[in-house]
Amino acid sequence: MSKVVIKSFDELEKLIGSDLGISDYHEFTQEQINLFADATLDHQWIHTDVEKAKNESPFGNTIAHGYLTVSILPHLWNQIVDVQNLKMQVNYGIEKLKFNAPVLVNSKVRLHAKVNNAVNLRGVTRANIGIKLEIEGSRKPAYEGEIVFLYHFNA
Repeated sequence: MSKVVIKSFDELEKLIGSDLGISDYHEFTQEQINLFADATLDHQWIHTDVEKAKNESPFGNTIAHGYLTVSILPHLWNQIVDVQNLKMQVNYGIEKLKFNAPVLVNSKVRLHAKVNNAVNLRGVTRANIGIKLEIEGSRKPAYEGEIVFLYHFNA
């Protein structure tokens, strides 16, 4: 899959309403879930206690933290788009994010992205990107929403 290359506000603006593509799949392992639990101090048993989750969880297994699935966004985004000619990029926000389905351990997810809007704010580009994290084999996505980047393109 070839990445969409964006080098300026004008190029991004032309993509408004366009589907940018889909990333490769990423598998969430128990090791990655445990490392995230350690990093965030969130050791809730539905994420880290495999035996208890198999016996007591309504999901029948451990699940990835919702914020772990969000934190993988930059990795998946960079598989879809190559933004060039930048002085700086800033993660500005997340809007309308709704978690729809749990991501079970060893599940594979991929990002589907489209350009919802792009605005030139006195030389800084605000890009609103529609996102959907699809779970392999599931009708429901893990989540849907919009991420907002600020791109400082070189003149």
